[in-house]
Amino acid sequence: RDVMQNHLLQMLAMVAMEQPSSLDAESIRAEKLKVLRATKPLAAANLVTGQYSASGSQPSYRDEPCINDKQSRTETFAAAVLFVHNPRWDGVPFVLKAGKALTDSKVELRVQFHQVPGVLPALADCPSNELVVRVQPEEAIYWKVQNKVPGLRFEVEQLRMDLLYKNVFSSHTLPQAYERLVLEVLANDHSHFVSADEIAASWRVLTPALHQLEAEKREPHPYPFGSRGPPQADELAKRYGMKKFGGGLTEYVTALKVLPTERLAAVSQQATPLV
Repeated sequence: RDVMQNHLLQMLAMVAMEQPSSLDAESIRAEKLKVLRATKPLAAANLVTGQYSASGSQPSYRDEPCINDKQSRTETFAAAVLFVHNPRWDGVPFVLKAGKALTDSKVELRVQFHQVPGVLPALADCPSNELVVRVQPEEAIYWKVQNKVPGLRFEVEQLRMDLLYKNVFSSHTLPQAYERLVLEVLANDHSHFVSADEIAASWRVLTPALHQLEAEKREPHPYPFGSRGPPQADELAKRYGMKKFGGGLTEYVTALKVLPTERLAAVSQQATPLV
């Protein structure tokens, strides 16, 4: 719950905020607060929670040695869809997903673009273009875009255009998250710290759904240790026109026609993990 309420809602605010009047702490905080106050309270119907179950030699959450309550309903996974009610973002779903014991350990922000209106039938099955900002591990920004494969056949692939910080800025030291925060404490700069008003606005978004979960004594959906999460999360994604909320292995290349066997093998080898 701390990850959703604190970390992910802060990322949502940073993405959706308008340009501040300056880069001082109070101006940045003011714009983030506007976003959080414009965010509608989370509806329980737009929330899927889960708890990891045993898989192979990995025990379930309830069987962990440190867990005394073997009937615990503590969530280890959550996927939520939020809406920011303002002129720029009204109607745009913001998807927050966090969990333990998933396929990968990553922090990523994904902006998925709409399909082109009136797209040609031959291109209708292309995945949406995406802008991905990876926070950790290995900070990076990359585009996932559609590209025609060179040659005489008409094929389209999804390719990545990368900016990997450790390669581009190899001569620079990239500070760890808490290194930056400690330095800002010493410099009396609180632009990256959450204000009391932001905390209150964040809990206003999540508290009604959490109270409903408690009142209904809703059991979290089980999902195997090391999986993408419960399948109910993908069902929630489909309601908003998405195939899934990321995670697991997805094909790095998508061709519009049947590919030869060696090409399919190459596709399999280029699969990239997403969270």
